[in-house]
This record gives sequence, structure tokens and C-alpha cells, in this order.
Amino acid sequence: MKIRTWAAAGLAAVVGSVLAGCGGGSADAGGNTVNWWTWDDHQAAAYQVCADNFQKANPGTTVKISQYTVADYFTKLTAGFVAGTAPDAFQDSVQYLQAYASQHQLLPLDDYIKKDNFDLKKFSVGVNSWKFTDGKQYGLPLDWASAGLYYNTDSLTKAGYTAADVQNLSWNPDDGGTFDKMVAHLTVDKKGVRGDQPGFDKNNVATYGMGQLAAKDFVGQVTFSAFSSTLGWRLGDKPEWPTKFNYNDPRFTKTVNYIRTLTDRGLAPKIGSFTTGGGQSTVSDADLIGSGKVAMELSGSWSAPSFAKLPGVKIGIAAPPTGPDGKTRALSSNSNGNTIWAGTKNPDLTWKWVSYMGSQECQTAASKTGTFFPSIPASMDATTAAMKPQGVDLSVFTAMLKNGTLYPAEVYANGAALQAAEEPLLESFYAHNRNDDVFPEMEKQSVALLGKS
Repeated sequence: MKIRTWAAAGLAAVVGSVLAGCGGGSADAGGNTVNWWTWDDHQAAAYQVCADNFQKANPGTTVKISQYTVADYFTKLTAGFVAGTAPDAFQDSVQYLQAYASQHQLLPLDDYIKKDNFDLKKFSVGVNSWKFTDGKQYGLPLDWASAGLYYNTDSLTKAGYTAADVQNLSWNPDDGGTFDKMVAHLTVDKKGVRGDQPGFDKNNVATYGMGQLAAKDFVGQVTFSAFSSTLGWRLGDKPEWPTKFNYNDPRFTKTVNYIRTLTDRGLAPKIGSFTTGGGQSTVSDADLIGSGKVAMELSGSWSAPSFAKLPGVKIGIAAPPTGPDGKTRALSSNSNGNTIWAGTKNPDLTWKWVSYMGSQECQTAASKTGTFFPSIPASMDATTAAMKPQGVDLSVFTAMLKNGTLYPAEVYANGAALQAAEEPLLESFYAHNRNDDVFPEMEKQSVALLGKS
């Protein structure tokens, strides 16, 4: 599951201010208790299966799983570091690896990996994401995520398209290719006129052909990246610890300029179309398709079960379009990690738990809910098989994983600061308050922030 909109809390910011209310950490644990935290309620429930099995295999051992909302999670975690009450192990987002590793809050796992001959090659994605600049391994991949093109099959059929048509879409930054043609035809105004027909009213749209791509997503995982990556563009100048984000690359600027034309033509919603005055989305991606407000939506793989549960609506999932050559398809894939607090009183027992969570046995048992994708391929296959009878077809994602379509998301420093700096600039471009002059500024901002320790 992707972590998208959190502000990072530095250790200095919380000293003396949020130390209370952070119980359940290592300092409270007995000699045979392991505390593990997550922000994901689905994974908290799913990994309880593993906790039960672990406790049976290790009599007298207790695994206590705690889940906190994303709004509180990292504040509580950082406060726990300061107070000495952090959990023994916890789910971690790679955007905090730099801060936690440089502050020596994470336990390097290299000695344990070597001692147990733990095979890191079993994981399909995410291993290198949890190596810090000191060359040490600070986490094991816990899950992975990417993007898919979800569509309302009824809308597709009424427009004269088939599932095969969606699977074979291509795009280019000049005229949008077959992707653009489909989006236009799927768009319908309130008088029933389609987006590619004379008289279409772009100011009174009943159904957008495509969901929001012009969004404040500065890394673009579920927006621009699925398109710009087919041109060979990558966010960073190198995949791990980049020194700049390539916002001034012509391949990026052409992509977001094309995306802006979709909103200008009324084929996709503008920022704020489905939000309150506070700017927070009031309608989920799944609900937008379920209510008929959009016909197709580029959304995260983690949303698949939500789309499948829409009452009375049949949803299909396709891979995003290929590039101008009709062959190249490329998407980033991110991975959350499982890390151990350097201050744990039970490092050996905690490693035993964390390494068990990184086993095929545990990941297969935990991921049968389909609410997250396990990092071990065999477990992912089991997840796909378990979800199919429930009407959730994950084969698109497993195929992209196996055929080389996915590439690892960049590991970079100062994620929260970058988000705060870049998103308003990107939003100003989509709103036509700025034009291409904004991209050198965005790139310059990235250089300054990525280089800041």
C-alpha cells in the first residue's frame, strides 16, 4: 500500500511534546513479547494469522500487533524513539528510511541475514529499497504495489468497446493515440453527447472518460508516471538516492502537457472536481466509477478489492497503455518494509518474528485477503488464486510483475519536504496559473531538497 500524504515528524520536533499516549512499545514488553506496529488495518488483521502460528511454534512467546491511523502513526513512532517506548518492529515507508537510519533508530539486519542464511532473492521487489547509503540492509520487503487501469464494463460495452480494446491501448504525447480516442468516446455530457461528437459540452459532464490524472501527485505513481515512463523517462537521475528529479526533461513536460489537455477538453476532471473546500477527496476512486462519474480510473493495485465489491457494477482491470511504439509499457512499483527498532530489548526474538513474516508460509497465509500484495512471487500467485473466486482478477498485476513491466520506485531523501514543495507547483501548472516555466523551478527545488541531509 502506498503512503502518499504525510508530513514527516523529525525527532527534534517531538521531544517533550508528544511523549504521552505511546504505550505498547518495547519498553513495556516482557522478555518473550514482540510488539509490531502497522498503519494498515487490513495488514494488522491479516498478519494476526502469522502471529498465531508463530506463537504456537514458539510456546511462551507473545506477538502483539498494534495499528494506528496514518494521521497518528509516524508521530507516535517518533515519540516512541524519543521516550524509549517504540515497538520492537514496525511497518515502515521508504520515505522515512533516510531519517530513521541516519538517526540510528533502525537495527541493521545484515548480521542476522548472514547468520541465518536468509535468502533475500526470494523477494520479487523492494530489497534494494531498504538499503541505506551506508550499504546496510535495514528492512525486508513487506508488500508491493503498482497501478492498474480500472474500467466500468457497462460503460465500455455501451460505447462499443471490448476488454481487449482496453488491454491494447497505446498513447503518445502528440495526439494521445488510441487511449485518447477511447477516453473521448467514453466521456458523456449531461445531454448524452459524447466527447468526440459535435455539440459536446465540456462544462456539463455527466461521465468523464478518464479519472483524475491532473493531480498533485509529485511522483506520479497513479497519474503521469504510467505514461511518461513509456517514453523512457524516470523520476530520478538514478534509481537510488537521486540528486535531482527530472521535471525539466522534455519527455516529462510533454506528458503533463498532454494530461492537462484532457481536463481542458472536459475529458477528465480537474483538481477539486470531487473535493470539499478543504481539498480532501470526498469520493474514492472506486466510488467514482461505481456512481458513473468516471468510466476509467488509473488507481493503485491495493484498490482492487474495493472495486470488486461495488454493488451492481462489474469492473475490469487492464494494464495502463503502451507508449508510442505500441510495445513499451513501464510502471513504477513501490514496497513498504519491515524494520526493527535499534532500541529493542529483544533483538533476537524480534528478528525471528520479522524473518518469519518474510517467509513464504506467512506471506501466503496473510495475503489471502487480497488487501495487500506479498513480496514473495509464490505467495502472490496464491493470493491471485484465492481472490479469483471472489470476482477479483489480479492477473494483470502478476503479469506485469513477471514480464518486466514494473521497475522499482526511486529511493530518495526528504520525501515530506519534496511533497510540500513540488505539489503546489504542479497544481499551479494544471490550473494554468503557470506553464512550462514551472518545470525548471520544480527541478531546482528537487536538487536542493534531495541534497539536504
